[in-house]
Amino acid sequence: QVQLVESGGGSVQAGGSLRLSCAATGYTISPNCMGWFRQAPGKEREGVATIYSAGGSTYYADSVKGRFTISRDVAKNTVYLQMNSLKPEDSAMYYCAASFGPGLMSGVLTTMDSNEYNYWGQGTQVTVSS
Repeated sequence: QVQLVESGGGSVQAGGSLRLSCAATGYTISPNCMGWFRQAPGKEREGVATIYSAGGSTYYADSVKGRFTISRDVAKNTVYLQMNSLKPEDSAMYYCAASFGPGLMSGVLTTMDSNEYNYWGQGTQVTVSS
C-alpha cells in the first residue's frame, strides 16, 4: 500500500526558510506526479507545487513562485519542498500527494487539481510568525 510521510514542518519567523520532505513507499510503479498542497484553517486546500515524473516539469502557484522550489530524489523516492522568504500567509498544514492516474497530463491546471491525486500524507504544520 502506498504511504506518504511528510516531515520538516515547524515554526519560523517571516523571511525564514523551511524544507519539507515527503518519503513515498509501497509502490512498484512510480507515480505520474507528486505535489504539495496546503490548507489553512477556514480555507480550501490549494496546490502549492507539483512535479511531473516524465521530464521532471515543475509547476507553482503564483503565490509561491520565486520563493518555493519542488524537487525529487528518485533513488530515495522522496520529494522536497524548499520554502524561502516565508510569509505569515504561508502558514498552513502542508500535504504531500501522489497521482497514479495514467491520464494525468502535465500542466499547471491539471497537476494542481487535488482530485487527480490518489494518495495523501498526514500533513505537516508550517507556522510563520510576523
